[in-house]
Amino acid sequence: MSGAGTPEEPWRLKTAPGSSEYTMYRDEAADPPALVCQVGSTTLRYRLSAVEDLHAWLREQGGWVPLGAADELKPAAPGSVEAWGRTEDNPVGGWYGLRKGYRGRFGMYLPPLLEELGLAELTHDARNNSVRAI
Repeated sequence: MSGAGTPEEPWRLKTAPGSSEYTMYRDEAADPPALVCQVGSTTLRYRLSAVEDLHAWLREQGGWVPLGAADELKPAAPGSVEAWGRTEDNPVGGWYGLRKGYRGRFGMYLPPLLEELGLAELTHDARNNSVRAI
């Protein structure tokens, strides 16, 4: 594993195509508890429960699911991880992203973390990647 998931020793991750590097760590003291994603100078925050919730949803899907990463203001592809991370039908009833204006890209940054944690596997093509639960 690339890190301990703490601010001092974050997970060092790459997007599914391997084109961008970023770090993530748990902030359990935040309200609500969060995953802090640092991409260059940009900080994104997602609900910490996203890890378990996404893994459970992927298991229910029973196969490969497209990532469908998109910015907050762009529509998410139906049936994708990104769409699930925004829908009112997920366990939090909407966005897993916590920082308005930066709530998107759930489908880009969460699946590599699940892969790092041994909960999922990803395709690593130049485009149109998918994920499935292990």
